[in-house]
Amino acid sequence: MRKYIFQVSEEEEGERIDRHLSMLMDSFSRSYIQKLLKDELVLLEKSEGASRVLRASYRVQSGDRILLNVPAAVFPSIEAEDIPLDILFEDEFLLVVNKPKAMVVHPAPGHYSNTLVNALLYHCRDSLSGINGVLRPGIVHRIDRDTTGAILVCKSDSTHQEIARQLKERLVERRYLALVCGNIANESGTINTLIGRHPKNRKKMAVLPNLNNNSDMAIGNTINGKEAITHYKVAERFHKYSLLECRLETGRTHQIRVHLAYLGFPILGDEVYGNGLKAPFNLSGQTLHAATLGFVHPISKKYIEVEAPLPDYFVNLMKVVGDR
Repeated sequence: MRKYIFQVSEEEEGERIDRHLSMLMDSFSRSYIQKLLKDELVLLEKSEGASRVLRASYRVQSGDRILLNVPAAVFPSIEAEDIPLDILFEDEFLLVVNKPKAMVVHPAPGHYSNTLVNALLYHCRDSLSGINGVLRPGIVHRIDRDTTGAILVCKSDSTHQEIARQLKERLVERRYLALVCGNIANESGTINTLIGRHPKNRKKMAVLPNLNNNSDMAIGNTINGKEAITHYKVAERFHKYSLLECRLETGRTHQIRVHLAYLGFPILGDEVYGNGLKAPFNLSGQTLHAATLGFVHPISKKYIEVEAPLPDYFVNLMKVVGDR
């Protein structure tokens, strides 16, 4: 059982305990925090040494000492598989992998083998963080199945917590290359919106209106989403396409894909957000690559920046679109 103790500040007073803890423990989902509350694993410590169990509806008070008990991770019955990994950086604390196209990051219904986690379980043996649950050992962030490039994996809980903090505080440098349909006019720009579940298609994300001043706003940001910020600049222009470098300030689900489609320049090959545009290049999924990943090493405190080379299909595609 891992134990975490938090002291509530004046600025945090009044927040629901489930929301408060999910903000502090960015690698835990709110639903997981609620499960820990239901299992009576979240306690309010008192000065005399006693404690009481907290419910999800409890609102924290300034000076509260919250004790969070997290059960030790139990590795799933997910098999370790000897799948080759393109490792860009590795030491005893973490590694950065260049994920290929069509590889799912972690097991999910329909994908319980040939995932990055299956490969990591073989490569790292028992040296993976357990914070993100039994199906996502070591995974502190993810990229989509058809997105290629750099993904960081943590080997210990303490390393995971520090990288999660850097992600939460927007200290991790994440730059992507995206080949988009159309010739974007501006050389650079910033897309700042709210992103949440699509109101009609729950499998998709969408840019949603800001309803902060609307009394009908749904609880929990179900309707008006969460802040999403993407900075972009043109890396190269083609006749009918543009190569963009996109820097993530936040990391919402499908953020770059949603933002570029919203801007009117969907990513080439994107079958979900491509607005009906069919790529004439026999592509499978979006042409999006996580090219650069930079972070402060949790142990050495040195800044590390890792570059993932473009996959062959991406390089060849740019030659083709350059001729059209």
